[in-house]
Amino acid sequence: MSEQALEELSALAAIYSEPGACEVLAVSETDGVTFRIQIGVKELPDTDILLKLLFHLPVNYPSTLPEISVNSDQLTRAQCMDVKDKLLEQAKKHLSEPMVHELVLWIQQHLKYVIKQPATVCSEKTTLSEGASTEDAIWMLLLHLDHMRAKAKYVKTVEKWASDLKLTGRLMFMGKIILILLQGDRSNIKEYLILHKTSKVDVDSSGKKCKEKMISVLCETKVQSQHKRFQMFEVKEYSTLDELQKEFETAGLANLFSEFVPPLLK
Repeated sequence: MSEQALEELSALAAIYSEPGACEVLAVSETDGVTFRIQIGVKELPDTDILLKLLFHLPVNYPSTLPEISVNSDQLTRAQCMDVKDKLLEQAKKHLSEPMVHELVLWIQQHLKYVIKQPATVCSEKTTLSEGASTEDAIWMLLLHLDHMRAKAKYVKTVEKWASDLKLTGRLMFMGKIILILLQGDRSNIKEYLILHKTSKVDVDSSGKKCKEKMISVLCETKVQSQHKRFQMFEVKEYSTLDELQKEFETAGLANLFSEFVPPLLK
């Protein structure tokens, strides 16, 4: 991670020093740093909106834009996506310079305008049938989980994230194998991964809430014409490997199954 990013993170911790205002979630020499900033924004004289801004700074930040996720109990999912889009627009204006504090200040000043205006559609975007770009195409993600201790809560959380991010697919259980297959916009798939890696989604052996450290990305690819599009996100349990294989084959994903699933049994 660059010295600029480390210095910026240190400055942010000093600026947002109240408990819970700035929380570092993950630091990696290869993936960069992920942290959350929580701020209150006055929308009306007697109303505060609590914004939870999740930033992932890649190792080559600030030469590369940060990844941003926005959550708020007081805003709809669509409004949160509008805030995220506007923050990314602003980020492009600050490329190659530390920008997180500037982005936070900007949204504090402009939130009321962002959430009251209708979402705009970028004129360059086209539908998939018209030849969408790689970034706009429908993507697919296959994840492997080592275990779930708090299964009911874990499953409910995964279902909520999939619903919020408009992702379809399957959460699949077969014996000790746990797989998550997702389809949707690539940006939403990326946001799902950030949420899953940085949120306290399970419990440890002592029953304390913990982050998911045993998640593996088996495959991430663009959905091809031979692949079936899932219409919803479902949780399914399979008694045998053959049943699980048929699920993949029905979706036109036989190759995906043969490449990634059998090795998990070894």
